[in-house]
Amino acid sequence: MSAVGSPSLGNLALSRKEDWKAFAETPRRIQPEQLTRRQVKALGAEARVERDRLLRVWHANLGPIKTPQLAELHDDLWDIVDSNVQDGDKAKGAVAVDAFPGLGKTTSVLAFLGEFHRREIAEQGAFTEAGHERLPVCRVGLTGNTGMKDLNRSLLEFFGHPGRNRGTTAQFGQRALDCVVSCEVRLLALDDLHFLKWNQKNGIEVSNHLKWIANEFPVTLVMIGVGLADKGLFSEGDTRRDTALAQTGRRTTRLGMRPFTIKSEVDRREWRQMLLALEQRVVLADKHPGMLADDLSDYLFARSTGHIGSLMTLINRGCQRAVRSGAERLNRDLLDGVKNDEASEAARKELEAAQEKRQLTSRPRSQRRPAA
Repeated sequence: MSAVGSPSLGNLALSRKEDWKAFAETPRRIQPEQLTRRQVKALGAEARVERDRLLRVWHANLGPIKTPQLAELHDDLWDIVDSNVQDGDKAKGAVAVDAFPGLGKTTSVLAFLGEFHRREIAEQGAFTEAGHERLPVCRVGLTGNTGMKDLNRSLLEFFGHPGRNRGTTAQFGQRALDCVVSCEVRLLALDDLHFLKWNQKNGIEVSNHLKWIANEFPVTLVMIGVGLADKGLFSEGDTRRDTALAQTGRRTTRLGMRPFTIKSEVDRREWRQMLLALEQRVVLADKHPGMLADDLSDYLFARSTGHIGSLMTLINRGCQRAVRSGAERLNRDLLDGVKNDEASEAARKELEAAQEKRQLTSRPRSQRRPAA
């Protein structure tokens, strides 16, 4: 078992440029070697410890899987970003990725941001003509107490600016603008936008500040959150709050992500293809073709309710237990002992009851076994 070429990314803060570059530029992990049970038993003590370590890291980082949802989101993002090459005197359209938790929106957006970073560096080089470090992407996470000054300081923290600790809101903003222009940032990603208290003073302030950023910074804003439409990000009307948000709504394209469903044959084929792709990445000695896509299709849908975040959590934890216990495979008995997130567990019984009555199945017609 070799760890050559395997990156160590377990201690990153993506709100800092050095860590963001490590995330975007480190080569993809090399999948550990698939051993048979006999080969596993023949490993010496040190080799077994090393295999267990590699598999822990590998199974904890199986994604992102190129699902139809991820592909659709990336196509839309490329359309918007590649069309936002207007001259600096024109405001650029913004994006808001607004979807329920557990659908993989942050993972999918980060994958896109990484691709964009690599493309820009490959095409334009690691340094600008003025000799500054090129940073095509700036990513900042928000909190429930974020105001204008906090947001500006967070931008300066990303760049490691020496003036990030002292100054006024306006001074922080101008310093952030200087960093963005000097490093030729093209995408500014604001994660966890739903943490803002939109009905309170800070929400109005930050909304107005986002309009200032959109007008003055030569970037495409990519906002990520949950329930942004309900919070009024895109609202227009005659109230003070809606008026303050109206321009943001006009300039922002809302993108969502859908869960997996099994209502139609197309839906069921999508679910199966995703399980087959995930199955290819699982590294267990007793893995066999169809372990997930055939033997566990209905079970995994019931345990995850079609939310890829819940599915990936279940598979990751199941693989950890399979290696640790020596089972070296995933089956229902093993996974029944693995806990998943509360939302999935709460919906599990209803789905399993429908499956037992043959009212619901995740399996395409061509893959269904005849009744006994």
